Amino acid sequence: MEPITAAMITFGSAILLVSWVLLLITSFKEDFTWGLITLLLPPISYIYALFRWSKAKEAILLAALGLLLLILA
Repeated sequence: MEPITAAMITFGSAILLVSWVLLLITSFKEDFTWGLITLLLPPISYIYALFRWSKAKEAILLAALGLLLLILA
């Protein structure tokens, strides 16, 4: 594996983790049930975040950046 590819995978994964944590905090502030769903089923929580765009905008944008890095790698 080339160094640039490894770096992109590492940073993309780290950004996805940070976006999930931000979404976890946002969803627990919004509703306890959605917080638990975010904790246990992260992919479903991003669908929830799309419907709550005004509150979870940062998490969605970070997730998109992380996915873009992973795809480019």
